[in-house]
Amino acid sequence: MIEFPISKAFQFIEPGPVVLVSTAHKGKANVMTLSWHMVVDFTPLIGCIIGPWDWSYNALMATKECVIAVPTVDLLEKVVDIGNCSGRDIDKFARFDLTPLPAKDVQAPLIAECLANIECRVVDTTLTDKYGLSILEGVRAWIDPDRKERRTCHANGDGTFVVDGETIDLKERMVKWQDTL
Repeated sequence: MIEFPISKAFQFIEPGPVVLVSTAHKGKANVMTLSWHMVVDFTPLIGCIIGPWDWSYNALMATKECVIAVPTVDLLEKVVDIGNCSGRDIDKFARFDLTPLPAKDVQAPLIAECLANIECRVVDTTLTDKYGLSILEGVRAWIDPDRKERRTCHANGDGTFVVDGETIDLKERMVKWQDTL
């Protein structure tokens, strides 16, 4: 073993997959790229880091709702480019040729090009001011069952990504968790 910079240790436990977060506020929809998130509970509760440095933050805090959209590997370059510009300056849905679809329970749009979309409401902002961490509760989920590409991407935190590969089915070994599968 050799010592590794602690400032880069997050690269080994980076959450995944990279997602898109859509918001809508005052008649304007926006989308941002997010890799700093984690599942907190089966509900699902999802912790995500969105702070004042993100243009989407104000919309999220004002409306207390968003959509987490799960893109696949064929969208990765677009997902990275979305994260490299601000909705303050451009309409990202138009610029990146994304199709907003109406959600059922929130005002933020679903993203048609993504494999899955989760409508969410903010349920806890206790750590938002200090860490940018908000807890979202998924209230409705959508999937495109006809989508051929299903591989998601995980950020390594250094500009490289890992693409999901082979699925290994060990459901029969998950005896303690059968009710959650």
